[in-house]
This record gives sequence, C-alpha cells and structure tokens, in this order.
Amino acid sequence: MKKTIIIGGGPAGMQTALNLAQRGVEPVIIERENELGGKLRDWHVLFPTFTPASDILTELRRKIREKGIEVHLSTEVESFTAQQVELTDGRTLTCDAVVVATGFALFDARIKEEYGYGIYDKVITSADLERLFNEGQVAKAAGEHPRRIAFLHCVGSRDEKVCQQHCSRVCCVTGVKQAIETKRLFPEADIFNFYMDIRMFGPGYEELYREAQQQYGIHFVRGRISEAAPTHDNRLQIKAEDTLTGRPLRMSVDLLVLLVGMRANDENAAWAVKTGLNRATSGFLQPQDLFLHNVQSGIEGIFYAGAVTAPKTIGETVNEATAAANAVANYLAKA
Repeated sequence: MKKTIIIGGGPAGMQTALNLAQRGVEPVIIERENELGGKLRDWHVLFPTFTPASDILTELRRKIREKGIEVHLSTEVESFTAQQVELTDGRTLTCDAVVVATGFALFDARIKEEYGYGIYDKVITSADLERLFNEGQVAKAAGEHPRRIAFLHCVGSRDEKVCQQHCSRVCCVTGVKQAIETKRLFPEADIFNFYMDIRMFGPGYEELYREAQQQYGIHFVRGRISEAAPTHDNRLQIKAEDTLTGRPLRMSVDLLVLLVGMRANDENAAWAVKTGLNRATSGFLQPQDLFLHNVQSGIEGIFYAGAVTAPKTIGETVNEATAAANAVANYLAKA
C-alpha cells in the first residue's frame, strides 16, 4: 500500500487523511501539538450558523480513531521531500507523497502598539475572546455589566506598515459573529464594529451582517481606531474617525477586541529554501495555479491542503482537503 505523510493535524490534515484512507492510500499524520485539531480547538462556534466547533472537531477525531490512522503527536518536521520526511528528533520517515497542511499563524497584536494589547487589561484579541467564550469567562474581561464594547477589524490585515498587505477574508464575518455572541451575553451593552470595508463573501454572511444590525442593534462604523488609552475608572478611551461623516469620534469602552488576521507560518520560508517550494508575496505557500492545480505545489509528489496557501474558512479547508486527497490518490495510481 502506498503511503502519504500529512504534515499538520488540523481539519485540513484530518480530512485529507480520511479521504486518502477511503481511496486505499495509507495516511500518516505528523502533528506538532499534543492533540489533533489545530486552531479549530480554540473556536467556540462557527460562522454563519453558530455550529459548535467542538461538534466538527469531535467527529473528525472520532473518524480518525475508527479508521486506525497512524498519528504522531508532539512531533515536528525539520525538512521533507516527496519521498521522505526528516523529523526534528532525528528520525526519518519514508513515503510516496507528502501533503502540507500546516495552516496559518495569527498576527501578533502587540506589534500594533497604539492599541495597547499586552499592556492594557481591557484590550484582547478575537482569539482571546473565543477562548473566553469557551471558558464562560467573558464577563471577567468585560465586567459583569459592560456599557460599551468595541471590535476593531483588520488588525494585521491589509496593513503595509506591518508587511501584511493581504486580506484575511474571515475577520469581517468573525467580527459580526462575535459581536452577536457578545450582545447575547450582554443585551444592555452597545456593541460597535469599526471597519475599513465589510467583506461578506460567503453563503449566509450578508444575511448575518444584516441580522446583526436589524435584530441585535449592533453599530458599524466605517473608520479605524487611531489609539486607545486607559481611563481613571478602569475603562478604555478610544479615538477614531467616522470616514462616512468625516467626524472624529471619542468614546469610552469596557472592552476593545482586536480582530487579528491570518499570517503565513514562519517555517514556510525555510521549507521553500530547502524543498524548492514557491511562496506568494504574502508568505503563504503558492500552489501551482489557482484553478486546475490549486492543491499541487509544482513539485511532483508534494501537495497542499487548507490555509497553508491562503486564508480560508473551515468549510473551504475541508473541501480543499478532499481535493488534495483525490489529487494524491490519482498521482500515486500513475506512479
């Protein structure tokens, strides 16, 4: 039986493995963390349906166990070719193909010092908020009865100053989803979304955006927050401009949530040098093309799945994993 090593045990890696097993190919998952799931483990509910992320993760893990798929946890990859994968512990695993499904990294909000992340307690990221939703601890950050909560879009996306010019695509709808979740927790609070452009590209996204405004009364302000500073009463004062009216804004909030964007993994650069893979200007790994070969790397026997090539939703990631598995199986059938 032909063997394929999948680097990354998030939703892309798990779905790729499951589809390969169905096609009669032996998959082996290499995951650096001590459990499968990737960043899906950190999500509370998924947009636009508010489906619990744990439902998706539990099902994928269950199927991996039932199929008896070989998994190496707490294991990191040093380098690879289509025929072998070198691990950081010195081991070498041989294979017939490799799928890179290592996903993305989150922008470090501390780089945007003007917002005070890591300095002020009342400033958190969207990733932090997902964790607080899961733990039932949002009131610990916002207070038991917050009066006003602000979300800031595009932190680490479409920003030349921090060398992140690409759009992360999912931040807008994440902001809408999280604003609704927050409003449900604190119905008396005023919720504001500060944005450059609202990009609702997916099925049900525009409807969710309208629902946020019409049903929940969430405010959307076109403009960027320029700075944030603590107040004497343990709140946060933010300064911004409403670019639609041309008027400056100043308000005090109980919590500022920074919607951090997806960025390319740090190891992409090293892997590109060692393996000859191409990188896009964004730093993400670049597929052979964006149409008929979007899961092929351009190097025979090496394939991609998920957000390693660009920001993607969970649905897109799972669908692309299926496409990657099919491409691998077809390649191995001809080898």
